[in-house]
Amino acid sequence: MAASVQRPASSGSESDPRNANIDERKRKRMLSNRESARRSRMKKRKLMEDLGNEVSLLQKENSRLSKEINASTQRYIEMESANNLLRAEAMGLTERLRSLNSVLHIVEEVNGHAVEIPEIPDDPLLKPLVVAVPEANYGVSR
Repeated sequence: MAASVQRPASSGSESDPRNANIDERKRKRMLSNRESARRSRMKKRKLMEDLGNEVSLLQKENSRLSKEINASTQRYIEMESANNLLRAEAMGLTERLRSLNSVLHIVEEVNGHAVEIPEIPDDPLLKPLVVAVPEANYGVSR
């Protein structure tokens, strides 16, 4: 003996206009929600793509600036080295001039003749310029 379950032939919404109206509104809202979700996903996808492009551009700019900083630092080191050599040469020449001036003082004393002896100025160029150069990598990852 099989028990059969009877179901109504329809949900009842076809016969009741109010239920049909509610079902139509639900269907429209569902479609609207789906479309809104689709637009939201597209907007998110576009945003992620734009952010990815921006990251790429910023990484390229970061790399370019890092190379520029490294080149400038290298040029600074080379100039500092050349300046140190020139300062050492200038100090040597100044010492030589002092020595020659002392010889002139001796000649002046021995001969009794006045000899023009140039003054040796205190040259600020002979003093090294102190410039703070941080040893940081400027936030650049290599």
